[in-house]
Amino acid sequence: MAQSSIEWTEMTWNPTTGCTKVSQGCKFCYAEIMSKRLQAMGVEKYKDNFKVRTHESALKVPYTWKKSKVVFVNSMSDLFHEEIPLEFIKKVFKVMNDNPQHVFQVLTKRAERLLKFHKELKWSHNIWMGVSVEEQKVENRIDYLRRTNARVKFLSLEPLIGALPNLNLENIDWVIVGGESGHNPRPMDADWVIDIQEQCEKADVAFFFKQWGGKNKKKNGRILNGRTYDEMPEIELQHSV
Repeated sequence: MAQSSIEWTEMTWNPTTGCTKVSQGCKFCYAEIMSKRLQAMGVEKYKDNFKVRTHESALKVPYTWKKSKVVFVNSMSDLFHEEIPLEFIKKVFKVMNDNPQHVFQVLTKRAERLLKFHKELKWSHNIWMGVSVEEQKVENRIDYLRRTNARVKFLSLEPLIGALPNLNLENIDWVIVGGESGHNPRPMDADWVIDIQEQCEKADVAFFFKQWGGKNKKKNGRILNGRTYDEMPEIELQHSV
């Protein structure tokens, strides 16, 4: 586990690591860059760099947390990657089911595989399921997500590299928007962001603006319409017995 600098979560938990690129949002994958650094530092978990790997030992970790946490699951991977067996996905879900005092945020670009397996998984109240949608070309991921049994459903529109003027937000609880950062980030138009914020307001969907991005994301900040947007779904927690 690790404390996270990601604005919409508190910490990360990576029972799997590694991934492969599936769409334009993956072009400058931060996890791939970070994986190389961790491998160079000699971190055992990343000895195979960005190859997809499962980590049984990591499954024990959430049981040790004393206080309630908001946790981003697999910041360094995609739980629904084709190389991750369904049996291991079920183990990860069992850990999340066993720890109702924490919120677990799962994000995938492989929405078809998510839908394929969703009925074989137990969707306890504390599992928030999201899909990444960086441009209109992959908007169909939202339809796959909508058909799942997840209690809380969210969209990560990051890195936003195109306009999304006609989002279908039916049964969507939360939308995160963020621009790309790094050495050669693709630009994000302010009008795209404002339009999405207005769509969320109209549909009564929680809206979270993460960052403008760019080469200096800290300097560019996260102010939109003269304010910050930190809306989140209502957190429902139960204390484990």
